[in-house]
Parts: sequence; structure tokens; C-alpha cells
Amino acid sequence: MSTTTDYSARHLQVLEGLEAVRKRPGMYIGSTDSRGLMHCLWEIIDNSVDEALGGHGERIEVVLHQDGSVEVRDHARGIPVDIEPRTGLSGVEVVFTKLHAGGKFGGGSYAASGGLHGVGASVVNALSHRLDVEVDRAGKTYGMSFRRGEPGRFEDGRRAPSPDNDFSPFEKSSELAVVGKARRGVTGTRVRYWADPQVFIKTARFDYDELVARARQTAFLVPGLTMVVRDERRLPGTPGEEGPAEEVFAYSGGITEYAEYLAPDSGVTEVWRLKGSDSFTETVPVLDDRGHMVSTEVERECEVDVAVRWGTGYDTTLRSFVNIIATPKGGTHLAGFDQALLKVFRKQLELNARRLKVGNDKVDKDDITAGLTAVVTVRLAEPQFEGQTKEVLGTSAVRSIVSRVVEKELTERITSKHRGDKAQATLLLDKVVAEMKSRISARLHKETQRRKNALESSSLPAKLADCRSNDTARSELFIVEGDSALGTAKLARSSDYQALLPIRGKILNVQKASVSDMLSNAECAAIIQVVGAGSGRSFDLDMARYGKIVIMTDADVDGAHIRTLLLTLFFRYMRPLVQAGRVYAAMPPLHRIEVSAGRGRSGREYIYTYTEQEMRRTVGALQKKGRTVKQPLQRYKGLGEMDADQLAETTMDPRHRTLRRITLADAARADAVFDLLMGSQVAPRKEFIVGSANELDRERIDA
Repeated sequence: MSTTTDYSARHLQVLEGLEAVRKRPGMYIGSTDSRGLMHCLWEIIDNSVDEALGGHGERIEVVLHQDGSVEVRDHARGIPVDIEPRTGLSGVEVVFTKLHAGGKFGGGSYAASGGLHGVGASVVNALSHRLDVEVDRAGKTYGMSFRRGEPGRFEDGRRAPSPDNDFSPFEKSSELAVVGKARRGVTGTRVRYWADPQVFIKTARFDYDELVARARQTAFLVPGLTMVVRDERRLPGTPGEEGPAEEVFAYSGGITEYAEYLAPDSGVTEVWRLKGSDSFTETVPVLDDRGHMVSTEVERECEVDVAVRWGTGYDTTLRSFVNIIATPKGGTHLAGFDQALLKVFRKQLELNARRLKVGNDKVDKDDITAGLTAVVTVRLAEPQFEGQTKEVLGTSAVRSIVSRVVEKELTERITSKHRGDKAQATLLLDKVVAEMKSRISARLHKETQRRKNALESSSLPAKLADCRSNDTARSELFIVEGDSALGTAKLARSSDYQALLPIRGKILNVQKASVSDMLSNAECAAIIQVVGAGSGRSFDLDMARYGKIVIMTDADVDGAHIRTLLLTLFFRYMRPLVQAGRVYAAMPPLHRIEVSAGRGRSGREYIYTYTEQEMRRTVGALQKKGRTVKQPLQRYKGLGEMDADQLAETTMDPRHRTLRRITLADAARADAVFDLLMGSQVAPRKEFIVGSANELDRERIDA
């Protein structure tokens, strides 16, 4: 490759207008794949949402057309159609062709808005093969079309609008044409565009699910706004595959309702709304009457509105917004929120240290946010974002304002004398302390239980009969009910790769118990210690010492209860093991049928059955063949009644045994079932038992 050594001003390129956008689209929309395509759509939608935020228009419709275009319709004030004096162009053309032009630079048109850089609509226009805009104002409908940012006319005739139709750019002066009449009092804007295949990659597609999620989110954030999403593309694998699909979203509860929707678990507290506002000053460049930029100190108002709700789980769900624009990477408002949470809870735990038995331990952010669902919103004029994608808020003064508001409001809630708030605050502080102790205990577990090898591990419980193999994928841990079964299982197992851990009686019901109670329970602690991967949020699946965890209990009601208690422990504190399909339930037989030798046969034959129905069918079939079945049949009440060879053959030997894999197809449904069967609410469980009584096979009960 040859290069020239001279480098002068003639080598410099100056990109005019929208050329810069087409040359470097990633600078404005992040990328040219589906993510960038969706960002363009958000820019157009957000312009309509900004109008709704200002009280103009109550309905926004987004239509994905079959020809690949997308259309956004609103019923707001409509883009200005009069002539902008500096450029001599109509307001519509200025908005769609001039970078950094719009009504959101402090002119008083918007108190708070999401479109802040004045490049959104013009960038979308620059990256569109064709863009059509129609505006209803003053009883008329105005229209204008663009091709790759250039205004002109498409010769559609009777054909459907398409970017491939003949196009004539305006030569001398552009024209905003009157294309129809609008009913009296009707205003609004319709924007339809076709993304440019020269810019976006071939696989870029509008994501229907993402669009629906964003529309639902916007409807939550702007109470009273109706968002409509319609898909006419008939794409395979989408709701509109068989025909046009439409979803409508409208909510009146605001972010309180949004927090309830996002919450993945049952509540420890209700949704608490933390509101407030404060002002700050900042120095910004402002255009004076002569068109010069002058540094001016202006006073801004920042409104803070936060919804928080703590649940019984330990996952954190957090959404943050600035003028209803999502900030997935946070910013100063989220930093202020975190700062206030830490300050409030550290102070409250210090004041209640004796009752909560905190000791010298320090609570950290993860302890507080465990089970937290929060929606953090701020509204202010001209916020400073880091980049056009607006993923991070940079206005520094917002941090201290959010921190003050949240600290004041949250402290009032936690220290409230109101009976309901007081009870919830008590439960919340108990939960935070339990999470703190859980984190500390889990860290100690993780530090002390890392396996070097089975023989060197001195920290494992003495009652564990470990295996010799270091191969995790091959090794199996059998959790055995009782010491009597342990003796038989020791003789039946293959000690090379099968480990045994006996548990005494019924372990703690962890669905109702606190984390600290679970960790102090000897049986639960032993299981977590032997598995060796920690518990809760600190659980690390890669550190699990065994490839399979097999729960081996008696085939009776007590055995089923113990198995349920163990599954509750794994589901609540070691869920990745269940999700990975590494937890199993052994299936010991219920009966052994001894069949006498028939004619031409020598010796006796033993047949094992696993249910009452299977036993009856088997005995009936044998008798029809004239075989003699020894009576009474042997009924195994427990694992300890089996000989070692019988237990090995039926339950432990991989060549003959049957295991039931515990799966987790629907986590939310499983959580609801565990809460029903093992939770602290008695009434729903009683109703379930009474309602299901008629379906019970009474012969399965060992009495």
C-alpha cells in the first residue's frame, strides 16, 4: 500500500449536513444491526412521547408494515409548518434535515423531554431509503417526502408508496405541500420510513417483543397515554404470523403499577413512592438575540419520583429513566439512589443494632438491594447525556438531589409510626440483616470448602461417606434418609464414584425460615457444605463437587415429605443445580414379587414393582401364565429393609436403576407451588388439600 508523505489542508474532508450521519452512523445510533434499527425507531417514538409528556396527545400508534417500513402516528400538536426565519425553510424540513435543530434547546416548548440533541429525526431521515411525514394543523394536512435525507417528490401515482418509485429532488426551493384536509381541531404527526439497506446490514430486523416491551414501559411511565403496537409483517415465529397482531397498553397507576409488574416475587413491603424536587444552577451556552452563544447561569428544577418494593427473593430488578428515556447503564441519578440506600440502612441498622443482633458487621449495597424492585425516574430540562444513545446521565447536580430526596422519604417510611409501615419496615430490616449474614456465611463457606481432593478434605462433615473419584462429571452424591439406610447403601454403592450423606429426620422447611436459620441448621449446612458451591446469590455451579445429586428416601409419605423439604432447599438456595438438571430423585421399589420355579425352570425369580397398580398387573399376569406367586408379597416400608444387593440392583446401579430428573420448566410457576405447599400462608394450603382430597389414592398412604 503506497502512502504520500505530504499532508496539507487539501487532504481534509468537511462533511456537510447529513453526510456525516451516513458516513459514521454508529456515532449516532450505536450500530447498523437490529440494535441501531430499533434505536432509530425509538427516536421517532420519543418525539411523540415528549408531546404526550407535555400534555399534548393521549394516543401513539406504531405500525410495522408488510413492505418493511414502520409508521409512528400521534395526535399531538403536530410539527410546526410555518417558515423558520433563520433558514427560510418550513419547520418540518428543518426538523428532518438539520442536525441540532428542534424545540428542546430551552425555547420553552418542552419543560422536560427525551429528545435533547436535536439530531433524532434528522438522523433517522438521513439513514432512511425513504421517509414520508404528514402533519395535521389548522384544518389542513401537510406532507413532505425525503430520499436519504434529501427532500423531493416520489411519483407514486396509483402505486403503493415505495422507496423504489421514481423520485425528483427539489431543485430551486423545497415545498411543504398541502395534501388534504384535516377535521377542525384535529392535529398530529405521522412519520413513515423505510430503513436504508445501504446503511443497515441484511439481518437487521425490527424486534416485535422489544417494541412491545418498550411500549408497555412508556405507558407505565406516562399515565393516561395509550400505546398501540401493530404488526402486519406476517413473519414466522411472531404473534402476527397468521395475520395482523395488535397490542394496546394504557395504565393509570404510573411507576407504582410498573414496579408491581416488574416484581418477580411475593412482597415483604408494599410499593413505596418516594417523591421530591429541588433546584440547581448550571452554566450553559445560550443563543442571544444576535445569534451568538453566550455562557449563562440558569436555574433548573429536578423532579425525583422513585418507586421501591422489597420482595422475599434475592434478585434485584432496577429500571432508571430520565424524562422517560431509559438509562440502562445508569448515571448520576442512579448513583444518588445507591448512595441514599446505603446511608439510610446503615443508620437504621446502627439505631436498631441490639434488636437485630448486627454485631460489628457492615451492611453493603448487595445486602440492601436483594429482592429490591425499583423504578427511579427524574425529570429536568436539558439533561446532559453521554452520547446520542442516551444510556448514561451525566448531569452531576442530579446525584445530590436524588440522594437527598430518597434519604428523606425512605427514612420517613422506615421510621413511620403507622402500623402497616412499621410492620413492613421491621420485616425489611430483618431481611437486610439476614442477607448480610448470609453473604458473610456464604463467603466463609466458599473460602473453606473448596475441594482439593476427596481424601484431603478435612472440613467436610464426618458423616459423609465420600467417593474416591475427583471427576465431578462422573461422581454422584446420594442424600440418604436415616442411618439404617446408610448402612445398607454403603454396601450397595460403588465407592469409586458414589458418595453418601445421611440426614437425620426431616430437615428445616427453608421456605418459611430465614436465611440465618437455614445456615444455622445442621442438616442444611451439611448439604451446602458437601455440595461445595455456596448458596443463594453466591452459588457457583462450577464449584459443585458432584455431577449428580440424588435424593434417596423411603417410598412412603414421610419419605415424600423429606424429599419435598430437600427440593425446597435446592430450589431456594441452589437453584442453578436444578436448572442444570443435576438434581434427581431415586425410585426405590415398593414390592418384591417372589415367583416359584415353573416347569422346566430352575431356581426362583424376583420381580420388583414401583406402584400398587404395577404390582397388581404383574401378579395378575403371572397367575394367568400359571406361575406361582409366593404370599404374602414383600412390601418395603423403607430403604433399610432391603439387602445391599437388592438396593444396588434396583436403586443405585446405573445399569438397572431408574432416576427421576427434577426439572424447572417454569420458574415462576414452581415458585408459586413451593410457596403454596411450603410457605407460611396456611389458608391457601388448606384449601388446596381439601380441594384435592378426592383425587388421592388412599392405598398409597402407609398407616
